[in-house]
Amino acid sequence: MSGPAPLSRLLAGLRLRRGQGRSILFTKPPVPPEATLAIRGLIVVGLFAAVMAVLWWDRAGLKDNIDGHISFTDVVYFTAVTITTVGYGDIVPVTPRARVLDALFITPIRLIVWLIFVGTAYQLVFQRLFEDLRMTRLQRDLTDHVLVLGYGGSGSTAAGELLAQGIDPAKLVVIDRNESSVRLAADRGFTGLSGDATSEDLLRVAGAERARAAVVVLDRDDTTVLAILTLRHLSQGVRIVATVREEENRKLLYTAGADVVVAPFQVGGFLLADAVNTREAVDVLTDLLSCGGTMQVVEVPAAAAELGQPARDLPDKLVVAVRRGARLIRFWEEPRLTIETGDVLIAVARSNGAAGAADA
Repeated sequence: MSGPAPLSRLLAGLRLRRGQGRSILFTKPPVPPEATLAIRGLIVVGLFAAVMAVLWWDRAGLKDNIDGHISFTDVVYFTAVTITTVGYGDIVPVTPRARVLDALFITPIRLIVWLIFVGTAYQLVFQRLFEDLRMTRLQRDLTDHVLVLGYGGSGSTAAGELLAQGIDPAKLVVIDRNESSVRLAADRGFTGLSGDATSEDLLRVAGAERARAAVVVLDRDDTTVLAILTLRHLSQGVRIVATVREEENRKLLYTAGADVVVAPFQVGGFLLADAVNTREAVDVLTDLLSCGGTMQVVEVPAAAAELGQPARDLPDKLVVAVRRGARLIRFWEEPRLTIETGDVLIAVARSNGAAGAADA
């Protein structure tokens, strides 16, 4: 097997793609504002020209209450005041055909022109103001939250599991390129950002500097490495948990700054193999992994009441390992191990959901 791909090769070409994503909270217009204004201006000019042509063609149906004569200047004037207002009464349609044209042709165009004006004002002025206000509030309020970079199958499952563990949905920030995926996350109460998870600007908007943890579940290992590097650049204290696609890239993720690297293909392979030779092992393991099951694996500091007790005899949990300082002691290594101050217990306990159901 070939050695791990060099970090420089993994990152090749990625930097050219940074900053191209769109954020729901801070959107980048698909075309420059100047182009938007030019296109909409041409549409308005075209509509004015169409109304002018029709009115000039049917000028005999109009009456000028000032001099009784309809000139080309009068048609230009009547077009402007009719499209932008309802007119001033100095020039009026007097024939049935002219009134029908005003009702069925000019009035819809008047509405379209006003919609263009209002839509342009909203898009170029008010929408940006609203987005800036929302972004400012987001950056002010988000602290001690969890980032989920990638909301595919594993990402959405991880977010759902964090929610089941009691994390406030407002404390979960999802970043994904797919806007429909982000909207699904927003429907669950999460804060959603649509864009490039490796973008430093977008991660700053997401409050990466103040985040408690980041779950990186992207579809490529090179993208994952760049996301981890960017996160670690923004915060030395954020806990980074990442998935790896290729086993040979695992140490690159650790080198980039990941605290924990999970290989979904490996876990899935273990479960598949267990299912071949066992009947209930996969169900029990899945139950342990999920907060929604009847049991779950917990990692908790030893309580004062547990100090001095044998680890194997605790009544409310089954201790499978104890972390004592930098050492991890598994239950079979020291069967008579007693709990000491500062120990962290890795144990199987009844899940919160199961406990609530039993209490009810």
